[in-house]
Amino acid sequence: MALLVVCLVTGLGVPWWAGARSSARYPVSAGDLAAARSALAQLPVREPDEAGGYHRERFGTAWADVDGNGCDTRNDILARDLVDVRTEDGCVVLVGTLLDPYSGEPIAFVRGPDSAQVQVDHVVALADAWRTGASAWSPARRQAFANDPANLLAVSGGANQDKGASDAAAWLPPQAGYACVYVLRQLRVKVAYGLWLTPDERAAVERGLDRCVVAGP
Repeated sequence: MALLVVCLVTGLGVPWWAGARSSARYPVSAGDLAAARSALAQLPVREPDEAGGYHRERFGTAWADVDGNGCDTRNDILARDLVDVRTEDGCVVLVGTLLDPYSGEPIAFVRGPDSAQVQVDHVVALADAWRTGASAWSPARRQAFANDPANLLAVSGGANQDKGASDAAAWLPPQAGYACVYVLRQLRVKVAYGLWLTPDERAAVERGLDRCVVAGP
């Protein structure tokens, strides 16, 4: 029998049963959740670096072809995350459909004037990374971070704009059930790159983990 652990209070202004039902669409393993809690206990907690100096250009050319496959990073992520994809020259995504993890709604993608309806989000925002350790990195490391598929997700353009440069303390996906997966991914990225958490961010991540549904034997 599957083990289901559901937090009944979402804290996001939606009925508990709606959050629970949404969470059940994104179960995580008990091992993943245990690893996340262990990482959370070990990650440094500090106030954000407010020295300033952040500019997008400090993370290199946007959507560089860092893996050398001939396609820029944005098209790589669209091809990975969309379904029913049609490409040009095996690279440029022309059409596809996104089941947006942030809202739970399907979004038709058509390359052209309305293509910004689907955007590629840095799960750990670049400005957030800058405030929590990336300001000390080399340019090469920052460019690698900005193009790392582990930190990239095709999402609703509107949700991506609402999020902006926010960390988990200021923004979580409007689909409450996805909050667990979202903070899990943020934790993995921050651990992998040696970034820290702010006190408010840590509290928000812990709340996100408490909303997880764990599925396992």
